[in-house]
Amino acid sequence: MPETQTTAPYAVALLRISQGIMLLAHGAVLKLGTFGLAGTMGYFGSIGYPPVLGAIVTFAEILGGLALIAGFATRWVSLALIPILLGATLQHAGNGWLFNVTGGGWEYPAFWTVTLLVQAGLGAGAWALDGARPVAKRAALAA
Repeated sequence: MPETQTTAPYAVALLRISQGIMLLAHGAVLKLGTFGLAGTMGYFGSIGYPPVLGAIVTFAEILGGLALIAGFATRWVSLALIPILLGATLQHAGNGWLFNVTGGGWEYPAFWTVTLLVQAGLGAGAWALDGARPVAKRAALAA
């Protein structure tokens, strides 16, 4: 069995990159590609939120997804995205637990919220811009 110290950075990177891809797809493909920005804003308005929140969420998902894929400001981006996923969890709460019910259940956005919290705790892992700081700067920060 490989040593955890050797594999952990790659496991953390897998979590980070997969979350980034999912957020990017959710914002770009679903919200922009399928519904369009006007449709997304209209939907947010129809469920009682300010329509502009639809645009904010769309671009937060896209930019947050790109940042996570790159491993840029991973802890902060993960924390910043949690309110969006909590909002999605609350929005789906009345539909039941399973996400395959009409309107989608709450378990998927709730799980995604937890994975973002875990990512914030773990940091970026391997293959990340967060870890690309010069060694001298990292040593100065550690001191």
